[in-house]
Amino acid sequence: MRKVIYLRITICVLVLFPFVVSCSSAPKNPGDVYSQRSQAERMLETGNREADRGNYETALLLINDSKRLAILVDDPGLRVRTSLSLGNVLFNIGLREEAFTEWDTALGEAESRGTPELAAVSRVHIIRGRLLSGGMDAQSVMNQVSNEMKTISSDQLYIAFSWLVIGLSQRELGLYREAEVSVRRSLDIHEKGLNLEQAAYDWFLIASIRSLSGSYDSAIQALQSAIALDRRVENSWGLASDWRGLGDVYKKAGRDAESREAYLRAASIFRAMGNDAEARAMETRAE
Repeated sequence: MRKVIYLRITICVLVLFPFVVSCSSAPKNPGDVYSQRSQAERMLETGNREADRGNYETALLLINDSKRLAILVDDPGLRVRTSLSLGNVLFNIGLREEAFTEWDTALGEAESRGTPELAAVSRVHIIRGRLLSGGMDAQSVMNQVSNEMKTISSDQLYIAFSWLVIGLSQRELGLYREAEVSVRRSLDIHEKGLNLEQAAYDWFLIASIRSLSGSYDSAIQALQSAIALDRRVENSWGLASDWRGLGDVYKKAGRDAESREAYLRAASIFRAMGNDAEARAMETRAE
């Protein structure tokens, strides 16, 4: 959720004595101070959003700075959440060993501080990593995440994430109907919270489930929904990925002209982003 910060500017008069500042509206000692925590939260939120948009270099800088502040103020919950997000980015750029190290760090912190919900969330991250790395079978993933969800109740985004992981495991098992139901539960949470980048990704996963089941027309509809959301938030990486996916589905459906058009649209977006390698790959697919 975006937070709006209102800054009140007061005019202070500097008194000509060493180290003394007088301010006509100086507040009383407020007690607890949260300025660095608030800064860390904003940086973490922005870093996560940049990661959702494929801007991993920027995301790493922001999340690392957020983690540094979390360490400075010794906030256990914030330390856990920054490690989880950092692990996600590292995993996405191929640094999987480093990603698991961050997730293990998060789990250790959560367990040592007696925060069962964050410990469960950390385990879900580790389980998802094992699933995507081929180090854990899908049935075990589905069972274990379902069990961890009994402890995850206060944070809707973590509930959505857990449903997403269950959906991924069900997709691997060929349980396409059940997988779509699970991912739609994630989608409902993201749409209600206006987390549109993540909602677009949910639609992208729904499209992959439908495509694997042979429902190409409905997969195309899901990708069009993803495109509509990614356009709203100007998510270039998401849009390029959506058009690439659309090209793949059109090709599987035997609609070659539409497939070529979709690949070329993806190529143009990738090239505008400065990603010439992906642009060339899309142009090759369009040939």
